[in-house]
Amino acid sequence: MSGYLESLFSLNGKIALVTGAGGGIGSAIAQALCHAGAHVALTDINLDALQKIKDGLGENASVFKLDMSDIASFAPVAANVAKITGKIDILVNCAGINKREGIVDVDEATYDKIMDVNLKGAYFLSQAVAPYLKEQGGGTIINIGSHNTGMALGGVSVYGASKSGLMALTRSMSVEWAKYGVRANCISPGHFKTELTAPTWAHPERSKYLLERIALNRPGVPDDLVGISIFLASDASSYITGCEFRVDGGFFSGGRPWPFDTKWD
Repeated sequence: MSGYLESLFSLNGKIALVTGAGGGIGSAIAQALCHAGAHVALTDINLDALQKIKDGLGENASVFKLDMSDIASFAPVAANVAKITGKIDILVNCAGINKREGIVDVDEATYDKIMDVNLKGAYFLSQAVAPYLKEQGGGTIINIGSHNTGMALGGVSVYGASKSGLMALTRSMSVEWAKYGVRANCISPGHFKTELTAPTWAHPERSKYLLERIALNRPGVPDDLVGISIFLASDASSYITGCEFRVDGGFFSGGRPWPFDTKWD
């Protein structure tokens, strides 16, 4: 069985470029792809965070500084990754930012900053990387969406719009680039516990609100995204493109049910 599974899921010989690799979710995905056999190009604006991750992965990872709001740097960074590693097979658009404000409270600067990183950055980085995928006959793009692509919460209007746009972009990529062997899919995490979301889970009302709506009755953790990431990056998903995969503990399905009679109780 092990040989069969390896033939499906192995990333040996693959090169993966992961944005936001210094964060909780980005680092978990980057390390997972590396452990599955890929050489990972770790990118983030925070080089100190990247170096700590690379120290744990050794020669199977490289570090590249990347500011997702600096579009002019995308082509040079992609070229540098390809020059040093030899090619690019996998792109994971994970970098993202948020600021929780009501719709009437958001100013133009905040709107532009969130959109620039979450949507515009992913759009133009994919544009810069796609030629390297096409050149070798194909590859895969994994965009990291959000629960907010399908269900809204108060105070996340700009973030939700950016992630919904990213899902729409995923579909466009899958249609336009299929003839080049390039697949694109979107992973939409639910409510995860990371360093950035710690204030939400420490908030008595917000944490209670979320837990009451998560069927599995716990927040997600970055390692919960490992399996789906390897699946979408590997040949095991060779006939899947343009899809959104929700990893949310059952939130979107309806969460925890109201009381009902059952012989199981």
